[in-house]
Amino acid sequence: MNLEEYFARTGYKGSLEKQDLETLTDIFQHHIRAVPFENLSIHCGEKITLELEQVYNKIVRRKRGGWCMENNQLLGWVLKRLGYDASFLGAYVFNPHQNAYATIMTHLLVKVVIDGKAYIVDGGFGVSYQMWQPMELVSGKDQPQAPGVFRFTEKNAIWYLEKMRRKQYIPNQSFSNSDLLEKKECRKVYMFSLEPRTVEDFSFQCTYLQTSPDSLFTKKSICTLQTTDGFRALIGWTLTETTYNYKENMDLVEFVTLEDEEVEKTLKDKFNITLDRKLVPINIKGFYTI
Repeated sequence: MNLEEYFARTGYKGSLEKQDLETLTDIFQHHIRAVPFENLSIHCGEKITLELEQVYNKIVRRKRGGWCMENNQLLGWVLKRLGYDASFLGAYVFNPHQNAYATIMTHLLVKVVIDGKAYIVDGGFGVSYQMWQPMELVSGKDQPQAPGVFRFTEKNAIWYLEKMRRKQYIPNQSFSNSDLLEKKECRKVYMFSLEPRTVEDFSFQCTYLQTSPDSLFTKKSICTLQTTDGFRALIGWTLTETTYNYKENMDLVEFVTLEDEEVEKTLKDKFNITLDRKLVPINIKGFYTI
């Protein structure tokens, strides 16, 4: 495992000497635009493991993506190797259909401290809830980014992340009521504490999420990648391409339904992913929204 190989994977060619916010942002944006958030291993007969070397081989050498425990673990390793003060946190994801936060800590985050200021760096959420810049860990402050306005709120040592989105223009009106579309303009994303976590704290969750029939990830095959002006997502057979701020305060959301034989080519063309095994797409209605 080496940093040069990782940066060749993400295309980052900037400074490796500075541990400042500008450099962190640049490294982070190259990661989210090169490495998809995806759970395709579950749906092509592969096991997801949290061993760092296996995560590295999957994302860097096999040019795959991963979910939060893979993406953010790798990102955290890179930042620590570069000399950043980086550590892991654990979050509980909000389920809008149940109007409640999960009772299991399933989301791994990276906290980075620069010049005494703490930032959250999360390269493993995907779709429209994927932050594009490190977020300053401060309560009640709107932090506008290209995807929308993010905000942390702290109550009794628990931190909450929410996001305000723009209006949406959907040319294909047959998708206007899709369960994949987020209907609320302000959406809770997850909650977390500042208690330091280790990757080992997520070993049970890693197994549960890829085996339980109650897991979102066994109900949907997901691949999503940030672009320079939005993001694209393949969920089951539905390909979505979103352009942020297509018109003033409006995002363009384009949907298309793929045939079985188009899925593999779309993964290659749109996400630069080639799978070793046959993917079985799935999209059972649930709480995953874009």
